[in-house]
Amino acid sequence: MMASPWLDVLDDTIRACAAHEREDLAERLRIRRTQLVEPKVRVVVLGESSQGKSQLVNGLLNAPVCAVGDDLTTTAPAVIEHAEAPVATLVTGDDGVRAIESADRTPAPIESVTAKANADANAVRAEIGLPRELLATGLALIDTPPIGAPAARHTRNALSVLPQADAALLVSDATRELSPTELDLLTRVTQLCPTVVVVLTKIDLVPGWRQVAERNRAHLARGGLPATVLPVSASLRLAAARTKDSSLNEESGFGALVRHLHRDIAGHADQLRRRSVAALTQMTVDQLLGPLRERLAEARAGDTDELTARYQAAGRRLEELQRESARWQTLLSDEVADLMADLDFDLRDRTRRILREVDEYFEVADPAKDWEVFGEWLRANLTTVAETNSNWLLDRFEWIARKIARQVAPRRPGALPEGWLGSTPLDHVGDLRMPNVERFGVGQKLFVGMRGSYSGLLMFGLATTLAGMPLINPISIGAGAAFGAKSVFEERGNRLKRRQSAGRTAAHRYVDDFFLTYGKESKDTVRMIHRELRDRCTAVAHELRSEITESAKHIKQVIDADTAERTTRARELSRGIDELAHLRKRGQALAASGAVRGLTA
Repeated sequence: MMASPWLDVLDDTIRACAAHEREDLAERLRIRRTQLVEPKVRVVVLGESSQGKSQLVNGLLNAPVCAVGDDLTTTAPAVIEHAEAPVATLVTGDDGVRAIESADRTPAPIESVTAKANADANAVRAEIGLPRELLATGLALIDTPPIGAPAARHTRNALSVLPQADAALLVSDATRELSPTELDLLTRVTQLCPTVVVVLTKIDLVPGWRQVAERNRAHLARGGLPATVLPVSASLRLAAARTKDSSLNEESGFGALVRHLHRDIAGHADQLRRRSVAALTQMTVDQLLGPLRERLAEARAGDTDELTARYQAAGRRLEELQRESARWQTLLSDEVADLMADLDFDLRDRTRRILREVDEYFEVADPAKDWEVFGEWLRANLTTVAETNSNWLLDRFEWIARKIARQVAPRRPGALPEGWLGSTPLDHVGDLRMPNVERFGVGQKLFVGMRGSYSGLLMFGLATTLAGMPLINPISIGAGAAFGAKSVFEERGNRLKRRQSAGRTAAHRYVDDFFLTYGKESKDTVRMIHRELRDRCTAVAHELRSEITESAKHIKQVIDADTAERTTRARELSRGIDELAHLRKRGQALAASGAVRGLTA
C-alpha cells in the first residue's frame, strides 16, 4: 500500500533531524508519527484561567467528567476517549517518569478522577473513557491546565500537549474581546497546531456577545490567524440536556460546535494530519535552518584575518630584506673603501715620520759605527707601525661588522660571533742590510796626506825661492805638513758624509720596501676580510629569507587548507540548506493541500 504524502514528508523530516544531529527533534517527531498513524483525532482544549474550559468539555460530553468551580483549578491534563463502558485512571509519577510517560496507573471514579488529579502533586494526567457518540469516531478531547505566565508550571503543562494535538479549541469568554495575550497565545498555538477553533463561552451572560464575536473575528483577520469563532453556552447546553430541548441545545451553540467537530475535524482526519505535518515540518526546518545559516555565514566569512596579516607581513619583510641587502652591501663597500684609504694614510704618515727621524739621525751618526744599533731601532719602529696598523684594521673591521650586522639581522645579536676575524700576521719587517761603507785605512790616510803635503811643499817652496831660499826649506816643509794634515781631515769628513748618504739611502729603500710589502699585505687582508664578512652577512640574510619564505609558505598552506575546508563546508551547508528549503516547500504544499473549507474562518 502506498504511503500517504504527509507520512513521506514526516519521515524525510525525521531523517533530516538525524542527519543534522538533532536527535531531540527526531525523537519528538517519531512520537508524533506514532500518534498520527493511529485513527484517533486529538483535540486539545486550552485557554486562560476562569474561561470555562472544563465546563465546555463537560457540556460536549454531557457528563461532569472535569471538576469545575470557582475554587478549582486544573493542574493536570485530562484525556477523554471513547470506551464501551465508563472508566477512569489516575496516572502519577515523578518528573523522570513524567518525561518518558511511563507512570503508575490507579483506577478512580469518573466523577472525581480530575479532582484527584488536581489535588495530587505527582499526577501526570487523568485518563477517562466514555461511551459517547462524539468520541466513537476516534475523537479524543484533552482538557489542559490554564495558561498564564510563560514560566508558570501550568503554562508549561498545557503547551506540552500542543505538539500531540490534531486540532485545538481556544476558550475565551464573551465578557470581553480577545486580549493581546490571547492573540499572542493563538499565534504560538497555530505554529504547533494549525487547526484552531476559538470557542466563545458564557454567551448566556453577555447580551452583546454577537458584537464581541464579530470584533474577535476582525482581530483574527487583522492578525492573519486562521481560526474559526464559535459562540457557546455550557449552561444552556446542560439545561437542554436535562430537558431534552433540541431548540435550546441549538441556541447553546453546542450543536454547531459538535457538527464542526464531527464534520470538519473528525471527518477530515487526513487533511488535519497534512496540516499538522506541514506545521511540524516548517517549524522543525526553521529550527534546523537557523544554525545552518549561521555556520554558513561563519564558513563564508572565515577567520583568516590574522593569518592573512601574517602572510602579508612576511611578504613585506621579504621585500624589506631585498632593499636592506642592497643597502648593507653598499654600506659595506663604502666602509671598506674608507678603511683602505685611512690605513694607507696612516701607514704613509707613520713611515714618513720614521724617515724624518732617519734623516736627522744620519746628520751626525756614522753608519760604519752605529749601523747595528740603527738597524735594531728601525726594525722595532717598523714592527710597531705594522702592529698598530694591523690592530687598527681588525678593530675597524669589528666595528664595521657590528654596524653591518645591525643592518642585516637587527633581531639576531649572535649573527656574527665574537672573534670571527681571527688575527693577521705581524712579521712584515725583513732584514736590514748594511750599505757598502768605504774604509779609510792607514795607507789611504798616508796617500792623501802625502798628496796634500806635496802640494803645500811645492806651493810654499816656490814662493820662498823668490826670497832666495831653497825649494825645500823649513817653511815649505811645515806648509807641506799642514796641507797634508788638512787633506786627511777633509777626506775623512767627505768619506763620513758619503757613508751617511749611503746609510740614509739604504734606510729609505728599506722603509720603501716595507711600505710596499706591508701595504700590499694590508690591502690583501682587507679584501680577504671584506669577502669573508660579505659572505657571512649574505649567508645570514639568505637564512633569514629562507626562514621568512618557509614561514610564509606554511601560512599560505594553512590559509589555502582553511579556505578549501571552508569552501567544502560551505558547499555542504548550502546543499543542506537547499534540501531543507525543499523540504519546507513540500511542507507548505501539504498545508495547501490540507486547507479544507470549514477548518478555518
